Amino acid sequence: MNVLHFINAFFSDSAHWHGYDGIPTRLREHFQYSLTALAIAAAIGLPVGLLTGHTGRGGNTVAFIATAGRALPSFGLLVLMFVLLGLGLTPVMIPLVVLAVPPILVTTYEAVRSVDPSPVDAARGMGMAEPRVLFQVELPVALPLILSGLRSAAIQIVSTATIAAYVSLGGLGRYIVDGLYQRNYEKVVGGATLVAVLALITLGFFWAVARFTVSPGVRRGN
Repeated sequence: MNVLHFINAFFSDSAHWHGYDGIPTRLREHFQYSLTALAIAAAIGLPVGLLTGHTGRGGNTVAFIATAGRALPSFGLLVLMFVLLGLGLTPVMIPLVVLAVPPILVTTYEAVRSVDPSPVDAARGMGMAEPRVLFQVELPVALPLILSGLRSAAIQIVSTATIAAYVSLGGLGRYIVDGLYQRNYEKVVGGATLVAVLALITLGFFWAVARFTVSPGVRRGN
């Protein structure tokens, strides 16, 4: 039996489309986990990246945080948090946030630092306050790269949020974990396919956001 047969068998089974273990329920859970983790990571990474990029200070610290965050294994951190904190959403959120902060932080820092200094100096020469320089001059130019960092973080979260199933939570990882335990490979392949589709939808969403939020002049310049 090939992969396409497993995919067809999974999605054509009506039992997978309703109830607590149905695809809509598992998608909603997975989306909630992913959105929550991305929101927390953005709340941490964006302000720090904008501030350090604007001031030019803290570059070494940003690099260290990024390296440390990427070096930590998500599943190992999940197990550690589960041992320390027990069951619940927090042990899942911590590794997902740790995974997502580095790409957001680093790309935001690099995006602001890479802005042409000429308009920045001109804005300061006109008497603009530093917050206005950041948000009215630097941020619009840096936005495409910042969005790319958010996109990268979102896709990593969507792909990794399957770990929630290992601590008895829901999400699309439930199909993969339960399918492996039951030796039901239709579930495994179906769950993996749904994760891949959700990642592609996430990619398309950020493409649309960039299309409508980045000014045409900045898009052409990139």
